[in-house]
Amino acid sequence: MANPGPSPSSGLKWGTHWAWHQWGLCPAGAPAERNPCPTLGASMSCTGYAKVAHTIHMSALGLPGYHLHAAYAGDWQLSPTEVFPTVVGDMDSSGSLNAQVLILLAERLRAKAVFQTQQAKFLTWQFDGEYRGDDYTATLTLGNPDLIGESVIMVAHFLQSLTHRLVLGGELVYHRRPGEEGAILTLAGKYSAVHWVATLNVGSGGAHASYYHRANEQVQVGVEFEANTRLQDTTFSFGYHLTLPQANMVFRGLVDSNWCVGAVLEKKMPPLPVTLALGAFLNHWRNRFHCGFSITVG
Repeated sequence: MANPGPSPSSGLKWGTHWAWHQWGLCPAGAPAERNPCPTLGASMSCTGYAKVAHTIHMSALGLPGYHLHAAYAGDWQLSPTEVFPTVVGDMDSSGSLNAQVLILLAERLRAKAVFQTQQAKFLTWQFDGEYRGDDYTATLTLGNPDLIGESVIMVAHFLQSLTHRLVLGGELVYHRRPGEEGAILTLAGKYSAVHWVATLNVGSGGAHASYYHRANEQVQVGVEFEANTRLQDTTFSFGYHLTLPQANMVFRGLVDSNWCVGAVLEKKMPPLPVTLALGAFLNHWRNRFHCGFSITVG
């Protein structure tokens, strides 16, 4: 199937505007794992469209586990990061499943379904629909809809690109269950320059701001500030991302106002298809220290 070319509103990212902050601190160095554990993984491409990966986790903090990850990507590519249809699934040794399906209903209309189970029990079932106009994006999400129990979580987003650098929008979260009903409105803005991105979300639940700066091809830094009015908590974080292409190494680090310090080192070992990662996290306030490593083949 031929590539249909660039999609409308390519500058407006899929889904919630909370994902904007991933352009801030997360790529700049916030490692995803706060409790690293020894990991051994291997991946294999069955065909040009399918990929299978095996992962074994070993940890003194919990039970060891095995994960089987499978992914399928179709041949309809709208952008380097958007391929339709896409099916992704991950199952552990206990039988718990995480799966999501992305399909393209029309050139401007996308749909996504997410399912999560804990053994034989459904925990999450979520359905998303997104429409992309020439300079705006509208998204509607239904989380755990239950007609019998009369409960649902509904999230609506609208993002409007005022210029090629400035995007404004909002999010409305509505939840309903027997004896309880409420809604939260959040406003958002994002400004993207050549080498930096600034994002701000403000609502009744608090505020979330981030700033991400790419100094050069090797050094990236980011800061993030989050205030939660419900929990009466404020957090400030700083992260960095350092790439050494000649050594095939990547450093990522994080420090926040909760006295947490973390770092990850990733090293590729060509010509072998092997990646070694070392990680360590120290929480001074709680006097906790965790370290671990992972080996990925493929």
